[in-house]
Amino acid sequence: MALAALFPAHGDAEVVSDAAKMAIALLFFLYGARLSPQQAWHGVRQWRLHLLVLATTFVIFPVLGLAARALVPSMLTIDLYNGLLFLCLVPSTVQSSIAFTSIARGHVSAAIVSASLPKILGIVLTPLLVVLLMNTSGAPRVDGTAIGDIVLQLLLPFGAGQLARRWIAGAIARHAALLKVVDRGSILLVFYTAFSMGMVEGIWGSVDVWQLILLTIVAAVLLAVVLAITTLIGRLA
Repeated sequence: MALAALFPAHGDAEVVSDAAKMAIALLFFLYGARLSPQQAWHGVRQWRLHLLVLATTFVIFPVLGLAARALVPSMLTIDLYNGLLFLCLVPSTVQSSIAFTSIARGHVSAAIVSASLPKILGIVLTPLLVVLLMNTSGAPRVDGTAIGDIVLQLLLPFGAGQLARRWIAGAIARHAALLKVVDRGSILLVFYTAFSMGMVEGIWGSVDVWQLILLTIVAAVLLAVVLAITTLIGRLA
C-alpha cells in the first residue's frame, strides 16, 4: 500500500497486472505439483466445507451488508455504504484464500475447491444479488469471459502441475521456501496493482481522512463478526 501510494504504476500498470496474473498461475501450478491426486480428490469430497463457504459468501455476508445500512449517515455516506454492500456481494479472491490457508497449514486441496466454486458461481450470483439488493437499473449482465479467465489462470496451471508432479514434486519439497515466496508474492502483487489503480484514478481524493478511518473500523468489525460466525459454525460442524 505504501509503495503504491508513493510509486504507483502508471504506464506500467498493465505490466504489473500481467505479472500478478503470472504469479497466481505459477502458484496454482506449484500447488498442483505438490498435491497428490489422492489429496486433490480428498479436497473435492469436502462438500460440507464447500457448502459452508458458499453460505458464508452468498448468505451471511449479504445479510451483514444489508444490516450495515443502519450506519448511514452517522458513520458512512451512502456512496461508501454502497461500496461496502458491494464488497459483501462478491466472493473472495482465490489466490489469497489459498495462500492464507497454506500459511495457516490448513487443508490446501479443499481450499482450492472451496475458493474456486464461489468464484465460478459468483459470475451469475453476484450480478443477481446486486440487482436484488442495490439500487440499480437494467438487467444483470453476466460476463462469460470470466469463466475462461478462471480456467486459464487457475484450473489449467493446477492440472499442468498435477501432470508434471512425478518429475518436479521432489524438487518442490526440497525448496519449500519457493512456495512461500510465491504465496506471499502473489498477494503483494495483487495489492500493489489494486492500490496503484486507486492512486492513478484519484480515488483517495474523493474521501477525507475521517471517512477512511470510520470505513476501516467498519470493515474490521465486519471481518471480526464473520470470523466469529465461521469459527462457531466450524466448531459446531
